[in-house]
Amino acid sequence: MSQYFKSTPLGVCFALLEILLAAGFVSFGAAAVCTKPNIGNITGMIACAAITALCIKRTAFCSFVKSLCSTAAGRIAVTAVSALIIIGIITAIVISVLMLLAMNRLPETPAPVIVLGCRVKESGPSLMLRKRIDSAYEYLSENEDAICIASGGQGSDEPVSEAEAIRDELVKKGISPDRIILEDKSENTFQNIRNSIQILDSLGMKRRAVIVTSEFHQLRAKMIGSKQGLECYSKSSPTYPPLLPSYWIREWFGVLHELIIGRK
Repeated sequence: MSQYFKSTPLGVCFALLEILLAAGFVSFGAAAVCTKPNIGNITGMIACAAITALCIKRTAFCSFVKSLCSTAAGRIAVTAVSALIIIGIITAIVISVLMLLAMNRLPETPAPVIVLGCRVKESGPSLMLRKRIDSAYEYLSENEDAICIASGGQGSDEPVSEAEAIRDELVKKGISPDRIILEDKSENTFQNIRNSIQILDSLGMKRRAVIVTSEFHQLRAKMIGSKQGLECYSKSSPTYPPLLPSYWIREWFGVLHELIIGRK
């Protein structure tokens, strides 16, 4: 960065942006280490690195774009790339707004609760699963007639099924085990909801439930449930703030996948 840009307000803004992007890259990298790499933290790292490079080499980048625009083919390429970037940004904004709107929507009368599972460690439920259990406990405590379907199978690296971990923690908190039904065969959100609907059907209950899951996950859970005829309500659990950006970005791709090729 030249001394001129460093000494001007514009230069200061670029310098601050570069610092923020560097911090973002480190944050996404730390999330990848803590939660295993996924499309959310990888996308975040790539975006932060790419924008940082463009900021540092902005003069060379502007010259390159200008040279491209000197030919018809170059102008088409620049226009196409710009259009894709704009469409991507608009799509991310729209999905994010829908995710925010889907976070918490409770029914006027009590409904069964479906708690979606998450990783169980040797020491017990992961932080994210504990947050979901806390939210489920809150709803069940306030609605004593509501039953709970604890949903989630057992992964190869899990000591017990996610459903068992949910039940055990709720019982420790004071929820009667008679109110909790295990659904311990599912391996993903689609199966969580499909199998839970089958339980509701077997009990002769309406396909109507409050889904308890992390805030970023509610929109996709609702989309999956609605496709299967479930009247979906939501009670969200909070995600540990440093990890939320990675999961939020990952969910953009999850929602698009569900829209385009999701199962019915």
